[in-house]
Amino acid sequence: MSVALAAQLREGTKKSHTMAENTGFVSCFLKGVVDKASYRKLVADLYFVYSAMEDEISKLTDHPVVGPVAMAQLNRREALEQDLTYYFGDGWKDEIQPSPSAAAYVERIHAVAQESPELLVGHHYTRYLGDLSGGQILKNIAQKAMNMEGDAGLRFYVFDDIADEKAFKTNYRSAMDTLPIDQAMADRIVEEANHAFHLNMNMFKELEGNLVAAIGKVLFGFLTRRQRAGSTEAVAA
Repeated sequence: MSVALAAQLREGTKKSHTMAENTGFVSCFLKGVVDKASYRKLVADLYFVYSAMEDEISKLTDHPVVGPVAMAQLNRREALEQDLTYYFGDGWKDEIQPSPSAAAYVERIHAVAQESPELLVGHHYTRYLGDLSGGQILKNIAQKAMNMEGDAGLRFYVFDDIADEKAFKTNYRSAMDTLPIDQAMADRIVEEANHAFHLNMNMFKELEGNLVAAIGKVLFGFLTRRQRAGSTEAVAA
């Protein structure tokens, strides 16, 4: 049995997605205000999150539900390692540690993988499809805001192994729609995807203190005063 999971995830996470876009850090990011110190902390947190996700998914490539969406072209760990080298130098592994919110995110990924691996699909959708959908736009914003050139420090947003983004996303959604799950499991996956959005929001909120220190309370308040209507499948990080 299969259900139209892709559409259910899109519709079922709209509210969470809008909430994520309206966190202070993401709101400022989308308006072109990106502090390099805060951004490199985000890159470090994402490294721990993606390492956990890709470690767990690599063990489940033969799983009937997880396997079909475990597309190696989406993997971000190597790109994040390149970005960490750019920001912290060759000894970056000794320079970074997960924030409390990132550690909680990592813990959730490992717990889901052990207890109900099907729910990893919700985490996979929340991060990877958002990265792919908004990657080029977000890269351009960060590039201008931090006065950077080329891909150095922004490899996270570059998908070298995906030549046709639109076709890839179509195939990804088709794979989700043919997963052997029933409606009850689909509901659980959507619920977990919403939880993943909130875990991301917690990471963004932790970064707001650094951003306020960098740009000042007045500017931060001005930039975050107006709420965005939100979009879908383009998380700003």
